[in-house]
Amino acid sequence: MKILEIKDLTFTYPGAKMPTLRDINLTIEKGDFIAIVGNNGCGKSTLCKVMNGLIPHFISGEFEGSVFADGTDTKEVEIGDLAKIVGYVYQDFENQIVRPTVLDDASYACMNFAMPDYLERGRQALKNCGLQGKEDEYIWQLSGGQTHLLALAGAVSLEPEILILDEPIAQLDPRHADLIYGILKDLNERLGKTIIVIEHHTEYIADYCRHVMLLKEGHVEWMLPTEEALNKVEALQESNIFPPQVTLAAYHLREQGKLLRGSLLPFTISTGKEVFKELIFSQNKIQEKESNGKGISVSFQDISVSYRSVKGEPKKIYEHLNLDLYKGEKIALIGSNGAGKSTLMKLMTGLVKPNEGEIYLKDISVGDTKPERLSRYVSMVYQNPEDMFIMDSIEADIAYAMKVRDVEDWQERTSGLLERFRLTDIKDRDGRLLSGGQMRRASLAIGVALCPEILLLDEPTANLDIATRKEIMKTLKDIEDVTDTVMIATHDMQLVSEWAERIIVLDQGKVIADGSRNEVFGNKTVVEKAGIRPPEIFSMGKALHEDAFCYTVEEFLQSFV
Repeated sequence: MKILEIKDLTFTYPGAKMPTLRDINLTIEKGDFIAIVGNNGCGKSTLCKVMNGLIPHFISGEFEGSVFADGTDTKEVEIGDLAKIVGYVYQDFENQIVRPTVLDDASYACMNFAMPDYLERGRQALKNCGLQGKEDEYIWQLSGGQTHLLALAGAVSLEPEILILDEPIAQLDPRHADLIYGILKDLNERLGKTIIVIEHHTEYIADYCRHVMLLKEGHVEWMLPTEEALNKVEALQESNIFPPQVTLAAYHLREQGKLLRGSLLPFTISTGKEVFKELIFSQNKIQEKESNGKGISVSFQDISVSYRSVKGEPKKIYEHLNLDLYKGEKIALIGSNGAGKSTLMKLMTGLVKPNEGEIYLKDISVGDTKPERLSRYVSMVYQNPEDMFIMDSIEADIAYAMKVRDVEDWQERTSGLLERFRLTDIKDRDGRLLSGGQMRRASLAIGVALCPEILLLDEPTANLDIATRKEIMKTLKDIEDVTDTVMIATHDMQLVSEWAERIIVLDQGKVIADGSRNEVFGNKTVVEKAGIRPPEIFSMGKALHEDAFCYTVEEFLQSFV
């Protein structure tokens, strides 16, 4: 039974020269679980906004064709009524949270529709979304994953047949990501909801989705069963999508003649065990990365940070933290949402003040130093790069910090940064209107404008496709001669494995591990306690041989013959 049907759809934004969506004909069956994939800018979010009626009701443009959701023509009914058919959780889901307490927010939409059972609907939605028992808590008491589930509960309370989620796990740690997808699986299998996700993480697609739709330049290239779709390695890579690491490894082995052609490639660890069972583990000769740090760059001495919650209860973030960072290190800071990663970075910039203890940048006390002086030593690039843009052009944003501090050669340095970060051709554009990769590069240029000795990056690869991610990795290499010490807070374990020399694991404000890849990922206790999800290829290697330590596909191919 069809639940969603799109016929001859073409949509063009006002002022755009080309359609964002073109000639789309699509049918989705009731009860399906579909992932929409494609490179940044291919039209994924636009397509989903067509499905729930935001286009054309709230977002204008040239609209041709028809969209039927559960038999209802989306152009013929009010957007509020469509919300009862198609629920939507946005990528920036925090903007969907409008009430101070959990139950108030979950039942808010139903109350607006004057449903007499709005509280009961809210409670049931919270139960269905794994938030039972949180009804009376304040929004700011929730973790990032719980807040995302609350946004989902708000949509679920209206009991729509279709649920759409845009990048549901982009900003979440693996533990909360697993929780989100577990809830979606339950809603799909137990309640029969049709689930549509925009997703870059193909490992989650492999584990949960039944079909995959590839969108390319605004057109549906194909929609296939998940296993068949993830076997289209070349097509996925051409659209800047990472196939699962297990699939990539098998693909390369097949190209080398070590696997038979014609058979389907594995797409999960369980299917990989069967396909790779004949491989022989060779002595692991992979050189472990070593930190090249020399001399203390930052010293945290007996740091305690706490605040009082809205209910007056003390909330401890750090208690007697002692930690040294060294000049020249490439550090990954990992841990679950709420572990204290962002707070640690903000302590270094002076944005957060400790209740006790001292922080030193070399011999400079952070607590006794004005922020404008600190900015010459340490710079932070935020998770949302648009927060870095305050002027009307990239060039002006890069120049701003240097101009206000009367840096003599600011014009020359601005031109140099534009060239270094490949921004010269777009220097006059507003940073907030750039693509994801351009935004990231521009925010990094702003971050290093004052040549800080320490650069802090918060989730630099979140929401990015392959091409944009490669851009960021190249940019990280570009800045090695500009700044001494780089720390990245991230949930991207592939980035950690490829880039970091030192890994610091935080859990509830405590450092529970600090060392190399092998020391962190090889410690099962740490992995379980911090909710770390090692790179899939690492888990695949361990499933084949307990002595295997493979963090990339290349390392896997070196270790197994």
